[in-house]
Amino acid sequence: MKQQTEYIARQPDDAGIIHYSDAENAIWKTLITRQMACIQDAACDEFLSGLELLNLPDDRIPQLREVDEVLAPATGWKTAAVPALIGFDRFFELLSQRRFPVATFIRSRKDLDYIKEPDIYHEIFGHCAMLTNQHFADFTAHYGKLGVSASPQERVYLARLYWFTVEFGLVRHGNSFRVIGGGILSSPGETRYAFSQEAQISPLEPLQVLRTPYRIDIMQPEYFLLDDLAHMTALTRLDLMALVHQAMEMGLLPAKFPEAV
Repeated sequence: MKQQTEYIARQPDDAGIIHYSDAENAIWKTLITRQMACIQDAACDEFLSGLELLNLPDDRIPQLREVDEVLAPATGWKTAAVPALIGFDRFFELLSQRRFPVATFIRSRKDLDYIKEPDIYHEIFGHCAMLTNQHFADFTAHYGKLGVSASPQERVYLARLYWFTVEFGLVRHGNSFRVIGGGILSSPGETRYAFSQEAQISPLEPLQVLRTPYRIDIMQPEYFLLDDLAHMTALTRLDLMALVHQAMEMGLLPAKFPEAV
């Protein structure tokens, strides 16, 4: 997980404040303004209500303490400032402690539409609103606890559960669906694609999810649909590690995308 990156996390001053430049604040404004226009009929109600609670500024990058003041009383979560990339050990440890890792940098304009490294916009706008929901918050903490004690091989399979729920999950909404995943909710392109005729949507079956390959640098060819947010709590009551071992024995399903070049 620790790879090369051009980005460097910003450091706070002695008062714990990160001073972002006018250019960085302008990038935040561009990102959040255009995404808000995309998600009104796409995001789940829980995400939109979470955004209302967070009351994120649209003219500047928020300080992490502002986010914590909402998350902590809602579900016991707080953010944790981290470098641009962290290792899996640290990632799982933080989640298990109800601390959501946030890299304190924002993408440059050349990476406005896509960035491999999760920046502060993706983490705060894409994920923190959902962390105000108890089902989502408890699932994420449970996932972190599983990852802490998992082997490297088990983590490879376990990662797919996070990818297809927290990052790219959907939830049933009447005869249609809405989005819960931060990887969709922070991307106008992925938001549009998820509702296009090209996207395949399948009911979330844990064993299938654990065996489904994915790539981080393409639109997801398949998304998985939760029945409701309580479905996430139901997942925590399963023996997920037993399912991981079963998935490891069965192997991956055929990929629905070309190999990266």
